[in-house]
Amino acid sequence: MPLGPVRPSPLVEQAAERLREQITSGHWPVGTRLPGETTLAKELGVGRSTVREALRALAGAGLVRPRQGAGVFVTAAEEVGDWPTRLRRAAVTDVYEVRMAVEVHAARLAARRRSAEDVTAMERALEGRRAAASSSDADFVDADIAFHAAVVAAAHNPVLADLFGEFTPVLREGLVDLLALTGLRATDPNTADAAHAALVRAVADGDAEAAAEILRAELEDPFGEGRG
Repeated sequence: MPLGPVRPSPLVEQAAERLREQITSGHWPVGTRLPGETTLAKELGVGRSTVREALRALAGAGLVRPRQGAGVFVTAAEEVGDWPTRLRRAAVTDVYEVRMAVEVHAARLAARRRSAEDVTAMERALEGRRAAASSSDADFVDADIAFHAAVVAAAHNPVLADLFGEFTPVLREGLVDLLALTGLRATDPNTADAAHAALVRAVADGDAEAAAEILRAELEDPFGEGRG
């Protein structure tokens, strides 16, 4: 019978939490060498093995790092967290910069690798985006993201597809806020339709550089008034 993951003992969890609080509160700033295991064990009222396990947990969270022969040093004032957690905390502008890198390259690859089914999926997603023009900003953003997901899927690179999927929730929130702030769709409910249609044509024609340039221009000015 396979064994599940071993959960740290309550003493280890308590010790790790107390050390975490001291680090995040600034008691031990980044770069500080922590006291030795014996000193920490006395301060926390636990054994050295418990301290060792607690420090291992904090190292896994990115807060401390052991240096051979020198001790354990504070490397961050807050936990790094996993990739989805970091994305949820990220500014939408940071996510948008990553989106530019991912999608422009995906568009280039899509033009080289697309199948007839991929082009059909993009055309259907474009029609879905047009249909959503009569709906709310949130519905329109969902349709817009679905279109871009179809382009990324046509690149046939699962890593790019996974990256796009990871930052989609933050991206969606930012785009909905952007439309609410600008009121752009009040005068152009299907904004940037021409650019999206041109992207489909470039991918279908196998023009990798045109596809990349169309998407780059669009992402530099999301839902911008400079496009038809």
